[in-house]
Amino acid sequence: MILPIVAYGDPVLKKVGVDISKEYPDFDVLLQNMFETMYNAFGVGLAAPQIGLAIRLFIVDTTPFSDDEDLTADAQKELNGFKRVFINAKIVKEEGDEWAFNEGCLSIPDVREDVFRQPTVTMQYLDENFEPHTEVFNGLIARVIQHEYDHIEGVLFTDKLSSLKKRLIKGRLTNISKGKVDVDYRMRFPDQKKKR
Repeated sequence: MILPIVAYGDPVLKKVGVDISKEYPDFDVLLQNMFETMYNAFGVGLAAPQIGLAIRLFIVDTTPFSDDEDLTADAQKELNGFKRVFINAKIVKEEGDEWAFNEGCLSIPDVREDVFRQPTVTMQYLDENFEPHTEVFNGLIARVIQHEYDHIEGVLFTDKLSSLKKRLIKGRLTNISKGKVDVDYRMRFPDQKKKR
């Protein structure tokens, strides 16, 4: 089932997610719904807070990035088919010189800005079978993971922008929270919800 994506301004996007266990109700259904929702919105990642759940769960599928002709053949191959579920994830280490990449977010449609992140990240997480992993990720895959990880920490990519950039996009962010944005996927807008 395709779920509505929570828009900028909803308090759930600022909450730090709580760990979950194998006993989480209807977990398989939740995962299936999250993937359906992400693909429907043409996303490469989706975190549980974006569907209104303050839990430490996010999914990633970087396959759409593999079509980028500016990437090396090795990078395209690595991105193609990289699909993961991250449960109760923790960043162990971030390394390397920060680099800028133009990021967007399904919860903040029509806003894209350069965000600086380190290129290598070491993660501890559980997969969809609740099996533990410690893994190192690099480049675009690391960036997508860092972006989604921020969601379960209550951080949005706009929080990482300079105060000047934040002031420049403030009106657009306010419009998003009011539902004054044109999107072709289901969304839930916090300032519309209050009126009902």
